[in-house]
Amino acid sequence: MKFELTEEQNLLRDMVRQFAETEVAPSAAERDEQEHFDRALMFDRLGELGLTGIVFPEEYGGAGADYISYAIAVEELSRVCGSTGVTLSAHLSLCSNPIYLFGTEEQKMKYLVPLAQGTALGAFGLTEPSAGSDAGGTRTTAVRQGDEWVLNGTKIFITNAGDADTYVVFARTDKNAEKHHGITAFIVEKGTPGFSFGKKEKKMGIRSSPTMELVFENCRVPKENLLGEEGKGFKVAMKTLDGGRIGIASQALGIAQGALDAAINYTTQREQFNKKISTFQGVS
Repeated sequence: MKFELTEEQNLLRDMVRQFAETEVAPSAAERDEQEHFDRALMFDRLGELGLTGIVFPEEYGGAGADYISYAIAVEELSRVCGSTGVTLSAHLSLCSNPIYLFGTEEQKMKYLVPLAQGTALGAFGLTEPSAGSDAGGTRTTAVRQGDEWVLNGTKIFITNAGDADTYVVFARTDKNAEKHHGITAFIVEKGTPGFSFGKKEKKMGIRSSPTMELVFENCRVPKENLLGEEGKGFKVAMKTLDGGRIGIASQALGIAQGALDAAINYTTQREQFNKKISTFQGVS
């Protein structure tokens, strides 16, 4: 196994790093303090750079790259702005990827293509007050009525909520099934009647990435928007989270690298006892 990056991966890293340092970094602290999600900078520009669908085939609007390239992109963005990194991670890993893995061809053309091209932002609605890590505890319900599914319930701690255009949402379609069965995934569009947004969370960090509640009150979703198989949503969620862990790990690595870079820079400038503190054994 080769652990060195390829020429293409190194070129990608250089490109994303330059973008991150010259365009994202200058306003990162201000956006974080103001809890401001700048979609034009934090998402639209990523689409222009080909990052929003980097791992998907070109036929679906992607760049056809590998997951190492995706991890590099998230890491480099997160090195200067964790919020921008998690915006891309949640969009690609948690919303676009399950549509790619489990969607019909019609769903891919309708939803995946704009997601991959960066003209639509995605989000993932799994977590509830009683469900998250324990996905089998899902209480949001979906009841079939004719050619539609009627959703009722609330999701919490949803990244990109409010600004996202497309949501992958999980609901219980069989209340009598065993805990990890009877859950189904749906694609829900922003603006669907009965779909609204609740409380926006106040966070300690990553504050220019919105985190909000999703509220479903007799929200009618066409049957064509069922994602995967009815009752097999737990499988969709678990497979999706496998990819999500790649993005979040890359984000954490990028944030850590940014902190280390800042610390090293500080030690080469700060002086005590007429010496740079980087020369002291306890620091160096």
